[in-house]
Amino acid sequence: MSPTTDRRDPAETDLTCDVAVIGAGTAGIAAERAARKAGARTLLIDPEFRGTLCANTGCMPSKLLIAASHAAHAARRAPVFGVHPGDPVIDGPAVMARVRAERDRFVDFTRETFDDLPEGTAVRARARFVGPSELMLDDGRRVQARAVVIATGSQAQIPEPFRDLGPRILTNETIFELPDLPDSLAVIGGGPIGLELAQAMGRLGVPVTLFDQGTRLGKARCDVVHDALQDAIARDVTLCLGVETTASAVDGGIKLSWTGDAAGDQVFSHVLVAVGRPPNLKGLDLDASGLVLDDHGTPVFDRTTMQCGDAPVFMAGDANADVPLLHEASTEGAIAGTNAATYPQVTPGERSPAFALTFTDPPLASVGTGPGDGVISGRSDYSDQGRARTEARAEGAVTLYADAQGRLSGADLCCPGGDHLAHLLAWSVQSGATATGLLTMPFYHPTLEEGLKAALRQICGKTRQAEPAGRDFGTPPGA
Repeated sequence: MSPTTDRRDPAETDLTCDVAVIGAGTAGIAAERAARKAGARTLLIDPEFRGTLCANTGCMPSKLLIAASHAAHAARRAPVFGVHPGDPVIDGPAVMARVRAERDRFVDFTRETFDDLPEGTAVRARARFVGPSELMLDDGRRVQARAVVIATGSQAQIPEPFRDLGPRILTNETIFELPDLPDSLAVIGGGPIGLELAQAMGRLGVPVTLFDQGTRLGKARCDVVHDALQDAIARDVTLCLGVETTASAVDGGIKLSWTGDAAGDQVFSHVLVAVGRPPNLKGLDLDASGLVLDDHGTPVFDRTTMQCGDAPVFMAGDANADVPLLHEASTEGAIAGTNAATYPQVTPGERSPAFALTFTDPPLASVGTGPGDGVISGRSDYSDQGRARTEARAEGAVTLYADAQGRLSGADLCCPGGDHLAHLLAWSVQSGATATGLLTMPFYHPTLEEGLKAALRQICGKTRQAEPAGRDFGTPPGA
């Protein structure tokens, strides 16, 4: 059934189900599927059924823009290899047209999943609580469920200084609709969204200045890794960190003024506000749900079961403001849907180690736990790493963390191939791998993976574990 047409009769006063899922994004889709697989009769309630946040305004359109920026960057740096293609000509309208065209393909793929839902499962409406497991729809119908999953996602936040300044104020929900690249761009916020889009726009020839109240970019935990990230971003973007900003609309743009050691003001054609995405809980009437709310108005929940207290209500995805990442939303949705179907019996679900990527160049990644008491660390310097040097991108660092037995507990990295290396490290942490054990694995030469060996050897030395013999024959220094 296509959700564009709800086949239920609007005159019906009540709908009943075992599990009602509010929100049809990544977490909601996973929750409905898991609940139905567990034998529950389900309803998936959403006012738009527009597809996932990732496909519409998140992961995919941003990576399309980043891919264009990589092409421009590669052309500019080609002379280091003796290749001289000339300065790239950036066709802004063509860049943005491709971003939207490919994005729309991804969106269509996610929408196709709604066509596979059983008849009557998709309900196009807005829902609000009128009881712990009873919902009122905006078309006048009521939904009585045994359990409810809240999976309403998040929304872009625009702080007071930037509100009501017109369409030149952008978020990640509007920037991809621009018909052309901005003449100039201010980015407010040095988190993942701000960093990715700032660097991409900078490499596409847009003068970009990034502002942040703090001095830490990307939530990087390791000082050395943070310094590598900051150096990389500063090549493409002007950084104004540790500043407060004010904004006003002027002819032809937005005027920003900022405080700090390098106080100033400047007019930008557009301003991207990337200061976070709070849960989209407005209109749910959570007071009627009987749930305990935290200081931000978000229901208190158990992240192992996704249950809110002992109520028949579960939360998954960005709506719970815990870990706003697609793979986490999918996991949480599956746990929430399964437990909603079996309520009142609930079972803790398997959660992976923390794992976050920011698709800057080089990529920033964090895995598992970071530095702390009793944590042993080892570091690899990629500024002269063999494979990275052959590709003229030798920079950055990897810091690995382990317990006293040498078991990897986490990692921080900003280096070439960091998005791929981080996957290997996340799998290693989850599987309980030790530094010694990883050093017994094959490292092909010359690869970026070889660069991890220095950090692994340091951990072996600090934990007094023997390095495996005979594994580095023929590997030249700097590899």
